[in-house]
Amino acid sequence: MEPAPVSLRQLPSVDRLLQTEAAQALVQDFGRSLTLQALRARLEAARDSIREGGALPETLELLAQTREALHGWLVPTLRPVINATGVILHTNLGRAPLSAAAQAAAQAAAAGYGTLEFDLPRGTRGKRDLHAEGLLTHLVGAEAALVVNNNAAAVLLALTGLARRKEVLVSRSQLIEIGGGFRIPEIMQQSGAKLREVGTTNRTHLQDFQAGLSERTALILRVHHSNFRILGFTAEPGLDELAQLARQHGLPLLDDLGSGALLDTAQFGLGHEPTVQESLRAGASLVAFSGDKLLGGPQAGLLVGDRDWIDRLRRHPLARALRPDKLCLAALSATLLHYLREEALEQIPVWRMIAAGAEQQRERALAWQAALGAGEVLESRSTVGGGSLPEETLPTWVLALQARSPDSLAARLREGELPVIARVEQDRVLLDPRTVLAGQDEPLLAVVKSARAAEE
Repeated sequence: MEPAPVSLRQLPSVDRLLQTEAAQALVQDFGRSLTLQALRARLEAARDSIREGGALPETLELLAQTREALHGWLVPTLRPVINATGVILHTNLGRAPLSAAAQAAAQAAAAGYGTLEFDLPRGTRGKRDLHAEGLLTHLVGAEAALVVNNNAAAVLLALTGLARRKEVLVSRSQLIEIGGGFRIPEIMQQSGAKLREVGTTNRTHLQDFQAGLSERTALILRVHHSNFRILGFTAEPGLDELAQLARQHGLPLLDDLGSGALLDTAQFGLGHEPTVQESLRAGASLVAFSGDKLLGGPQAGLLVGDRDWIDRLRRHPLARALRPDKLCLAALSATLLHYLREEALEQIPVWRMIAAGAEQQRERALAWQAALGAGEVLESRSTVGGGSLPEETLPTWVLALQARSPDSLAARLREGELPVIARVEQDRVLLDPRTVLAGQDEPLLAVVKSARAAEE
C-alpha cells in the first residue's frame, strides 16, 4: 500500500516554528529579522521539495537547516590567510601586507575621531591632502602630490582633468591591459580624452610623437610595461626625450609607472624597475603609481609632480569622488615614514621578503620538514607578482609535500581555520617560506598536519 501523499498544509507555519526552543535560540544568536528570513527561505525550499515528491521534513531538521543557512549567510568572506605561494604581491590575496606601524596607524585612525580635515592650530576646517603630501614630496623630490584610491583612478583623474575632449599621444606598444580587464584605451574613453596612437607595436620613435602633435593635443602619456615585455626588434623614445618634447609645446607628460618602486630592485638580483624618483628627474610632469604594490602600503593611487598640474587635478570634481579615507591615509603615511627614516628594508614586509636570502628560506623549510616529519626541501623560485617585474624571480627553497591527490590536499589546506594557500607543481604541494609572515609558522604547521591527517 502506497503512503499517503504529503500535503503542503502539513508543514509548520513560521509562527509555529518561532515558538520552539530551537527557534528562540536562533533569534538570540542571529536576531529576529534575519531568523525570519531564513525560516521563510527554508520553508519555501521544503515546499519545492514536496511538490517534486519529497518527504515531509521534521521540525528539528528544518530548524537545523535554518541554523546552517544562517551560518552560511554570516560567515565572513574577507578572511585572513597564510600566503605560502611564494608570490609576494599576490593580487588575489590583497597584494602588500602592511607594516606593524601602518597597521597601528590605521587602527588608531579607526578607533575614534581624528584630524582628517581639521586644522588643530587654527581650530578650523583643514584638508585631507596634506597628511601624505608633505611626506611624498620630501621623499621623491616632487613639488606637489595627490592621493586617490588606486592607480587606475589616478590615471583616470589625470586624463579627465587635463585632456577631456582633447587628444592624448601614446605609443601603440603601450596600449596595455592589466589585471581585472583594465585597458588603457578604455580608461581613456571613460575620461573623455581621445586616444592618438603613434608608432607601431614594436617600434616607436620620437619623430612619431612629433608627427602626432596638433592643436588638439593636450597630453603625452608614457605607460610602463609593468606586466609584460617586448623583446627583439624594438624601440621607444626615452622619458627624457618625451619630457623635452612636452616642454617645448607646453604640454604635460604623464608617466604611468604602475608599481611605483622607490628602491632599486636590481640590488636584490632582480631586473631594474624604474623608480618614481627617476621619472621625475627625467622631466615627467606627473607620475602615477600604486600604493599597494612595490611601495608596500595600502591600496592607493599616487600622483606626484609639478604643482600647477597637481593643483588643477586637486580642484577637479572627480578628485572628491576618488579621494581616500582616513584608514588609507594613516597607513600610507606610516609606510612613507619608513622610507624617509631609511628603514624600509627592515619594516615593510614586501621589501623584507624581496631582500631575504635563499638560505633563510632553506632553514625555515627544513624546520617545517622536521616539525612535520614529512616532505622534501627543494630549490625553487619566488615571484614578485602584482604586475611587477615580469619574468623576474628570486631563488628560494620550498617544502614539497607528496599526496595521493595534490589538488585535494591543497583544498584541505584552504579549509583550515586560518587557510593556507599553497601552489601545486609537478604533482606536489609546495609551501614557500618567503611569503609566510613572521609568527605564522605555528598556525601553518597546525593546518598542514590536520589536512594531511584528513587525507590519510
